[in-house]
Amino acid sequence: MISAAELTQETYLPEAGDRRLGKISDLLSAHEAAGKSQSAPRYLLVGPDSDEQVELPSEVYRVLRQVVEAMNRGLAVTVVPQSQTMTTQQAAELLGVSRPTLIRLLETGRIPYERVGSHRRVLLRDVLAYREQRREAQYRALEATSVDLDDEQDVEKVLASLREARRHVAERTRSR
Repeated sequence: MISAAELTQETYLPEAGDRRLGKISDLLSAHEAAGKSQSAPRYLLVGPDSDEQVELPSEVYRVLRQVVEAMNRGLAVTVVPQSQTMTTQQAAELLGVSRPTLIRLLETGRIPYERVGSHRRVLLRDVLAYREQRREAQYRALEATSVDLDDEQDVEKVLASLREARRHVAERTRSR
């Protein structure tokens, strides 16, 4: 077993011309497509002896799926072990915001945190949940401002419709 001290950031490069990644990707895709109407598919890691096997947890499967897809496309993959508790600076960097902005999010209750002495600590799961909520809100805002264009529509009417949609989204955002 690997000790916690040995867990470091590591980058893996795909081997040029390795066709096994494509086969793995095809297998995973086929099983996912076949399992959509059934219960969740099970994936097993098999040891050198066929009787040595263990079921992969869904998180490990999703990591494996993403790694295989990236490497199949010729991309390098970096694995970065992270603590589940973060400093405010680490959380801000993960969200792509400044530390003062993150502090405002904490203080307004948008992201839960706890104090350890005089320091704030946030859980990685809470930061990821906030990031997903923010992403969904952005997609909803984009959808609200989208307009189906008809070749015969008047440009001024389309622009007025867009302005109205933006105004509506801005009002909703302010009311939160």
